[in-house]
Amino acid sequence: MKAQLLTMSTPDGPFTIIARDGAVLASGWTAVPGDLTGQIHPDLLPGAFESVPGLGVISDAVDEFYAGYPEPAMAVPVLQKSGPFRGHAWEILRTVAPGHPVSYTEYAEMSGNAKAVRAAASACAFNAAALFVPCHRVIRTDGSLGGFRWGLVIKKSLLAREHLLVSAVKQ
Repeated sequence: MKAQLLTMSTPDGPFTIIARDGAVLASGWTAVPGDLTGQIHPDLLPGAFESVPGLGVISDAVDEFYAGYPEPAMAVPVLQKSGPFRGHAWEILRTVAPGHPVSYTEYAEMSGNAKAVRAAASACAFNAAALFVPCHRVIRTDGSLGGFRWGLVIKKSLLAREHLLVSAVKQ
């Protein structure tokens, strides 16, 4: 089965999405689809890709995020496959509120195992659906950014954008 492929322009650079059946398989800030395919579980990896001009609610959610409304991206279906902890941890990431990043330790606790900080960090590292599963909202306990597959400049930009949203709502 063919997967759909779309690269969009964003303020943070090109953002490519690979989707199938209305669900995101992989996404990230790159114009090179091959940068994404390695994150897709082998059981889900499509055999072929079809470039499309839009992906309906999926591409609309990216536009909404950059227009100041991050919530629609959390409603976009995502199709990832892994073990039980990582799958649950990805779902938990979607509950972290924009503008309120959590530490890796807090993320492990939220995921049900306070001692699983490395496993929680691994869930972030192996997350294929960046933005839709917002691993950028997890930072180090000391407040520093930690890592991010798409670079710390983009992570900082995403967090700053979300912080501004929260600040604007409070005013």
